[in-house]
Amino acid sequence: MKTSTFLAAVTALAGTAAAESMAKLRELKIDTWAHQHEAGAYDVDRYQATAATKCVNGKAGEYQCSNVDLKGFLRHQDMGSSTRKGNDIWGWTAPNGREFATVGQTDGTAFVELLSDGSLVYLGRLPTQTTSSSWRDMKVIGNHVYIGSEASNHGLQVFDLTKLLDIDPSSPKVFSTSSDLTAIYKGFGSSHNIVAHEETNMIYAVGTAASAGCRGGLFMVNVTNPASPVKAGCLSAGGYVHDAQCVIYKGPDTRYTGKEICFNFNEDTLDIVDVTSKSSPKTLSSKTYNGASYTHQGWLVDSSMKYLLLDDELDEYYGNGKASNKKTTTYIVDISSLTAPTFAGIYQSPATSIDHNQYVVKGLSYQSNYGSGLRIVDVSSIPSKPDGSGLKQVGFFDCYPEDDSYGGRAEFTGSWSVYPFFKSGYLLLNSIERGVFSLKYTGAGAAFASE
Repeated sequence: MKTSTFLAAVTALAGTAAAESMAKLRELKIDTWAHQHEAGAYDVDRYQATAATKCVNGKAGEYQCSNVDLKGFLRHQDMGSSTRKGNDIWGWTAPNGREFATVGQTDGTAFVELLSDGSLVYLGRLPTQTTSSSWRDMKVIGNHVYIGSEASNHGLQVFDLTKLLDIDPSSPKVFSTSSDLTAIYKGFGSSHNIVAHEETNMIYAVGTAASAGCRGGLFMVNVTNPASPVKAGCLSAGGYVHDAQCVIYKGPDTRYTGKEICFNFNEDTLDIVDVTSKSSPKTLSSKTYNGASYTHQGWLVDSSMKYLLLDDELDEYYGNGKASNKKTTTYIVDISSLTAPTFAGIYQSPATSIDHNQYVVKGLSYQSNYGSGLRIVDVSSIPSKPDGSGLKQVGFFDCYPEDDSYGGRAEFTGSWSVYPFFKSGYLLLNSIERGVFSLKYTGAGAAFASE
């Protein structure tokens, strides 16, 4: 978190408390999960295996829903996890079109195949490189997955996903953290998040430990040769980066056409950075906003690169700014000028919940919002109504029924992340307590979204 006089003044003028640090956020989450553990939330057989179920009259089995069917489900214990606690998720489409998921868990990464009917088959797992951690993140470039964790001295696991193609599901394989890895990169120890930019074969590890010497900023690793990752640079000027999206810029600010631009979510600001030169990255702007409590993650609205969605992980928790009602709040940022972005509007979910991760595909934002689960929001109106007045929820699947009787709660329970990029249109939602859900959106624009 930045502590400059300028940013402090901006925050004070906005009438909000200063944003928290990752250390505080980590403390809040660990406390919540400790209580969950004591309550048996991660016990063996706490949750039942669930068959495919259509969403009818607002329910799919025990789960509240709208325009989203349950197609498949695997519990964390069904995927070999001894801790039975999940975190991030990402997907891989094999050269032959088969679809797979890398499912984050505190004690490793599970590998699952998504079949044509939406059902899920467990294939095996890669254990953590060192110890268990509630934070594990992975991204895919080509046929390799790159896995980081907040576990001490974990490094970056590089695993060849083509190893999954010939596995017999009746004999899931536990892969070796030495002989089965393409590489283990030790240029940094722990990391909070892994950002991948496929077009440039770059991995950006963010939230790395102090020993990495990058202040938690963009730690740049060139993975053109997956067997030999090479450090390419470091952006430390903006301090701790929680997450980022990096692109080859094709937006309206023609000064930067063709440049590699990263949109960094930096605890209390959105930072826009030119990383074309890895040895001398340049921060173009750093912008805070009313209610900034913990700037967490975000995504570009569309390929025009004119608008961006941003979520804050603690505004609902504390009831700060526009999120004083604790409804999930999404911020809309006009990035027409990379050097002078402006916060143009907001969208509020009808649900009480903390937001976590969102990704936009063809006009629909797929949001993983902790206790309210998957929320699908039509954001196609933003170019004409950037204040957010045209946004609307078009579907949802609530994977955490425990808070339904309360009308939802702003707590760190429920879903962690969603992967919405498969050509098949199936959506994979990883929950902290239960496991991975395979879902299918059936509402307006469903066919278009999966094309």
